[in-house]
Amino acid sequence: MGLFSESVEVGCTETGQPRTVHWKGTHYSISNDPVRWYERRQWWLEETRAAIGTGAGLVDHEIWRVQLQPVEADAPAADTITLDLVRHVSSGRWRLLRIHDAAPVQAVEPDEAA
Repeated sequence: MGLFSESVEVGCTETGQPRTVHWKGTHYSISNDPVRWYERRQWWLEETRAAIGTGAGLVDHEIWRVQLQPVEADAPAADTITLDLVRHVSSGRWRLLRIHDAAPVQAVEPDEAA
């Protein structure tokens, strides 16, 4: 399992559940029901102050474990990968946190745009 902090594009259902992921130039669909949980974050190391009324997203990270299948019609079922994604509550942005399976080749190659 590898730890990451990389931005990913996530398409969600009306209820906020991940439905699609675009990562490293590949479009993926969610192949099984995603699982959501929360983990404590060390907000005092990242924030200078906690403003009065600050709530969701300050203390906990919302994490989703998803199993992805490439959208391409010719991709074999063995290409399913499992990722943990974090949603930043205030901005709605998503970040890749962990890869649980063998990473696809494009995940370990450096981004040419970076």
